[in-house]
Amino acid sequence: MKTKTLQSLFRLMAEDKTTPVNSTWLTDSYSAQEEVVLVRVDGEEFVIRKSASPLYDSDGNTFAIVTVLHDVTMLRNLSNQLSFQARHDQLTGLINRYEFDRKTQEAIDDAATENRVHCLAYIDLDQFKIVNDTCGHMAGDVLLKQLSNHIKAKVRSSDTLARLGGDEFALLLMGCDLDKAHEIIDGLLQVVREYRLTFDDKVFKIGASVGLTEISPSHNLTLSELLSTVDSACYTAKEEGGNRIHVYRSDDKDIKEHNNQLEWVSRIHLGLEKKQFVLYIQRMESLTAGAELHCELLIRMQAMDGSYYPPGYFLPAAERYHLMPIIDRWVVGEALSIIARKGASFPYVCAINLSGQTLSEEGFLEYVIEQIKLHKVNTSRICFEITETSVIANLNKARQFMHALREIGCRFSLDDFGSGLSSFAYLKNLEVDFLKIDGMFVKAIVNNKIDRAMVESINNVGHVMGLHTIAEFAENNEIINILKEIGVDYAQGYGVAKPELFE
Repeated sequence: MKTKTLQSLFRLMAEDKTTPVNSTWLTDSYSAQEEVVLVRVDGEEFVIRKSASPLYDSDGNTFAIVTVLHDVTMLRNLSNQLSFQARHDQLTGLINRYEFDRKTQEAIDDAATENRVHCLAYIDLDQFKIVNDTCGHMAGDVLLKQLSNHIKAKVRSSDTLARLGGDEFALLLMGCDLDKAHEIIDGLLQVVREYRLTFDDKVFKIGASVGLTEISPSHNLTLSELLSTVDSACYTAKEEGGNRIHVYRSDDKDIKEHNNQLEWVSRIHLGLEKKQFVLYIQRMESLTAGAELHCELLIRMQAMDGSYYPPGYFLPAAERYHLMPIIDRWVVGEALSIIARKGASFPYVCAINLSGQTLSEEGFLEYVIEQIKLHKVNTSRICFEITETSVIANLNKARQFMHALREIGCRFSLDDFGSGLSSFAYLKNLEVDFLKIDGMFVKAIVNNKIDRAMVESINNVGHVMGLHTIAEFAENNEIINILKEIGVDYAQGYGVAKPELFE
């Protein structure tokens, strides 16, 4: 019988497929190396795992080794595939947020230990939503895949491009200072500007907003702090008009303002959880005899020292980060609860403010109707106040919302009238009961003839349409007397009454 050497049947290699493994591995029952690559003479490769057990004679001496080899190629391939999927974005094949964060942490550590400088960029596509809204998510996916390939082709081999989710990307530039990084990203922005998506006979072009920051030994930022600053820089680039780069520097006022708003986001969530929000009531003055009484509800947030923050502190952050719907839900529930508790002794038509975000939120109309039924409130006492700009942004939703609640007896007031561009043109198509004249005209009415003419004009149009008018910023008796002369129905401001706790 002709014998063959193992080498003539197969070779054993380490997982790197370049380092040979001695054949004694097959009979070494104590080897720490569990798996090796078996390369057959025809070139086919298998990942094998061995189990080696010694055989002993009656004297306890080893006289043979029984080795069982297990083909774990499929298992290893599946494991590798799952590992790849866990670290990569399925659509574009780029690494995902989890893997990018890990690599960024490595860059932070490297900057500290090796005294090197790297850069980090966040890239947010501009006008991407238009593609999705016009042609659907399939078109958006095609755009993301194609654009990812175009950008990746321009990225240095030492750098890492990631898709963080949606239309957000990130780029880690190793061994690169801000000037060089700015130059590289300018080139990437040009790629984005030149890209065109053709889909269903439509052609789309987009831009990108980029936040850029440096990873250096002198900054000493944690991963969380670094990601927050570059995200803020990206947001600032978009706020400045998009299609540009905003570089974060430690004295950046825009970033500080953005971070301040992020702090308020956390405070808002905590405030709702800890019941730190309260309602204030500001009474209005009826300027015509026999008119019903009116008031407006205003929100405040309690501070640690027991004082109250006015809405100007936290509502801008709530608007920017889409928290207004949860705040408005709280306001409606709390207001109706207090009004119900006061019962017939509460003589006012009560204005409750709603944001544009809330008007377009699914389920909010049903929530309001449910709360009205729950508290058994007289709907003629409820007036929802919406701003002119929010109506413009959500015209169809606003009209549906207003119509449904007017059907059950609620009324509506249009706030800040006159600040928009097409006020008179669409006012006749809205079902409102009260017109609130923007305070920027009212506050200078005593000395400014143009502002007085604006107030007179808005008041006249409102009355012709059968609406009652309300003037904001009635800060003193002089203003109130002029409003009476003009014929405005209600005055609201510190000259009438200051806000007080509503409980």
